[in-house]
Parts: sequence; C-alpha cells; structure tokens
Amino acid sequence: MIEIGVLVSGNGTNLQSIIDSIEARRCSARIKVVISNRPDAYALKRAEKHGIATEVIKKEDFPTREAYDTELAGRLRKHGVGLVALAGFMRIITRTMLEAFPMRIVNIHPALLPSFPGLDVQKKAIEHGVKFSGCTVHFVDDGVDSGPIIIQAVVPVKDDDTVETLSKRILDEEHRIYPEAIHLIGEGRLQVLGRRVVLKDGPEPTGSLENPPVSIFADKTRP
Repeated sequence: MIEIGVLVSGNGTNLQSIIDSIEARRCSARIKVVISNRPDAYALKRAEKHGIATEVIKKEDFPTREAYDTELAGRLRKHGVGLVALAGFMRIITRTMLEAFPMRIVNIHPALLPSFPGLDVQKKAIEHGVKFSGCTVHFVDDGVDSGPIIIQAVVPVKDDDTVETLSKRILDEEHRIYPEAIHLIGEGRLQVLGRRVVLKDGPEPTGSLENPPVSIFADKTRP
C-alpha cells in the first residue's frame, strides 16, 4: 500500500473517485493529506467528509513558485507521503517539487497525450476534427503534460459533440483509470524505461477501434 498526498484546486471529482476506490478496496493506497492552493475548493470538503487531513497553502503567502513548492514539499513529507497525485491542481509544478518527489508525482490530463497538452483540450480536439479523444495518466516531469504515460483511455468524438458532452465522457474515464494507475504504482507493478512505462506481468492489449465504424463500409453484396 502506498501513502499519497492529493493536490487540488477545485471541485475534486477525481479526488472523490480515488477515495471511493480506496474505500471499496479496489485501490491499494491511503490518502494521508489533501492540500489546496484555494481555501474555497470544494475538494477540501470532500476530504473532510471522509476524515482525511486537509491543508491550505495560498500562493499569496510566498514570493516565488519555488518558495511555494518548498513549503508544499515540506508539508507532504510531514504527512509521510510517498506519491503525489495532482487532481485539478491549478499550479505549475517546479523543479523543487520534482526533486523532492522524483518520478513520484502523477497527473491526469483530459486528452490522449502527446496530443493537446495544456488547457482547453476538449475544445481543441473538436476543432481539430479528431475521431478519438480520451484521457491520460502520466508521471510529471518539467515539461507541459510531457511525462511518461502510465495509462490511457479512449472515447470516440461524436459528430454532434460539444465541449460539455465530450468533457463528460472523458471525465467518466478519468474517474475509472486514475485510481487504477495509483493502484498499479502502489503494488510496484510499473517500470519506467526511458519514456515507456511497462506493466509487469500485465495482459497484452487486444482489439482495435475505428470511428466511423469500419463495418458501415462493408460490401453488403458479399456472401
């Protein structure tokens, strides 16, 4: 079992999915603390309802991002955290945090990286006309959503999708795969080989997807 700290800024639905998976014994982890940069983040209330320690570290109290992250790393260490999970944490992680928790910070992003890093990614996916989107859990490095990929889930982009409808389907997958990724880390089943994250003793992926479905192009006159 791994002891984690979750960093939040907003509503905290991914935090809730991690909590629910831990309580259902589907995720081998224990949340030691939830930390927010915003005192009004509803995610803090979610944590408190489950008896999880919470802390607020406001950016206004620190002169630089590095000073903020020095305090953040110290608080996480105080709680004995071995893995840091970003769950809608709206701050850029600096080298200070990366050095304090090397390859022990994970994030979830609502796109199939390396496509569409950054913000407003569902809007970008629709405008670009991609046929599939999804979400990615990855280790955090010093780039923008550029760290080694742990797990991805794919959803089709429908012709009538809006940012809201696509975001909802992607979020449902986020809630499913984020706890799974944390569970695999907690069990020590992942090995990082350069940019590749390999699952030890895992099943081989099978099947394929297409959008529009290939079957609609089949020659109906064939026997």
